Amino acid sequence: MNEIKGRVINVSNRLPVLIRKHAGGARLERSSGGLATALEAGWRDQPGVWIGWAGTGPDESIEPLLVRAARRRSYTLRSVALTDEDIAKFYSGFANEIIWPLFHDMPSRCNFDPEYWATYQQVNRKFANVVAETAREDDFVWIHDYHLMLTAASLREAGVRARMGFFLHIPFPSPDIFEKLPWKKPILKSLLEFDVIGFQGDRDRANFVSCLERLFPEAEVDRGGSHLLVGLEGRRSVVGTFPIGIDFEAFEHDAQRPEIAAHAAEIRKRVSDDVLVLGVDRLDYTKGIPERLKSFRLLLRRFPEMRGHITLVQVVVPSREEIPNYKHLRREVELLVSQINGEFTEPGWVPVHYIHRNLGREELLAYYRAADIGLVTPLKDGMNLVAKEFCAAQIDERGVLIVSEFAGAGPELRSGAIIVNPNDFAEVSQALYDAAHMTAEDKRSRMRLLRQIVKDHNVHRWIRSFLQALSPSDQAKAGAGGDRWAERIVSAVGSHAGLAVRVDHKMPGVALIASSLSPRSRPRYTLGKDAKLRVVGTAAGED
Repeated sequence: MNEIKGRVINVSNRLPVLIRKHAGGARLERSSGGLATALEAGWRDQPGVWIGWAGTGPDESIEPLLVRAARRRSYTLRSVALTDEDIAKFYSGFANEIIWPLFHDMPSRCNFDPEYWATYQQVNRKFANVVAETAREDDFVWIHDYHLMLTAASLREAGVRARMGFFLHIPFPSPDIFEKLPWKKPILKSLLEFDVIGFQGDRDRANFVSCLERLFPEAEVDRGGSHLLVGLEGRRSVVGTFPIGIDFEAFEHDAQRPEIAAHAAEIRKRVSDDVLVLGVDRLDYTKGIPERLKSFRLLLRRFPEMRGHITLVQVVVPSREEIPNYKHLRREVELLVSQINGEFTEPGWVPVHYIHRNLGREELLAYYRAADIGLVTPLKDGMNLVAKEFCAAQIDERGVLIVSEFAGAGPELRSGAIIVNPNDFAEVSQALYDAAHMTAEDKRSRMRLLRQIVKDHNVHRWIRSFLQALSPSDQAKAGAGGDRWAERIVSAVGSHAGLAVRVDHKMPGVALIASSLSPRSRPRYTLGKDAKLRVVGTAAGED
């Protein structure tokens, strides 16, 4: 467990609450973003401050609403006020028309507008100003995701001496992709102002280091431990892999509620008494929704006997619909749904049920429990927590998970899931057929294994493993570099008076070891007859 003498200053683009204007005045709503949901689950009992945008402009007085929102939380909330132009050019523009497609290996979708870059710098300075007003020297500042990659440079310029960490929730691209970004060097240099830089997977970490070595040949990279130590112009940063998890116990507990079970039974009665396939995605071209629908169509064409006996429920959560690419995507998805249903519908059976709206937590849990197959097939994803949520909700252990090899969750879950290439429609359709015909015993053993892995890789251990990256004793224990590595870490991050980390030697277990080891030493798991998780080898080369 980690002890922090100061506070944790958590900084993300959005707060966990959103303030919306209505006819009767402003109203608090829960933020629907995956990042905010995951962080709130893991940070529920941690004292500190959460800084982010609350959906309001600079002239709006929202302090009473934020005080009210923080009453049942252990931390306070501070808002960064953004103008409509900020949102248009910083969020919709630079973040989602440049960084999002570029970091997902889709550079042809980028719009490298220099005005977006100017606004991105301004907004990052706005966030940095609020952090500088809030943070004390003994605090730990943890900044999240691609929206805020420049904040560290602004904070150092402002004289902030608190220790700082950065975690990227999306993939990091290879050098050939990253070098297309006109402002690549200042972004990299700002990231290196953080004391700890975290990524979802080993591939992302390797890409980051490759970009650094290509753009700054003078950079130093020490690969002597479980985490890397990189240096440039006198600064040192720890660079590690920390796969994010979910609050497994909360999902499992809620999925067991009688009303959830009743709702799940009602869904099966209305939709399918045979095989129910579930896809849950935000509307985004990285999620592979059209490819999934084409794979399902191929299944029905290749295996006519499946018609009338398998149904796909595709939930699409509206997102960024002000951006033209997303409008086109919605039309493409809805056209495919219409075509598939037009080709295959029979009396009493509709092959695709399409839901285009937000689902509440209880309704989502009911769909997770009702489903026989969870179909998670992004073209590229940082992690994809839907896969983990599906497993946590499968308390009767009868579901099968099919997951893309390009999802961040793929390497973690491949021991129990069916891994597919979402661009291979024949492979995905065959995986659906195999999952539909899998024996109950095989389903149960696979799902039991998946649930154990998701339970071990929970959000709380993700937070602790990130904070432990500052701990010399943890690095010396887990890494190959021994005392030399510990000394280098001390040199890099200093004897930070405000962040005293106590390493729990019983804690690392499956989750932390798996998160910190290289692909060649990452363990494979199997389920013994006694239903206990066992390591049976290593997943050499699996990333």
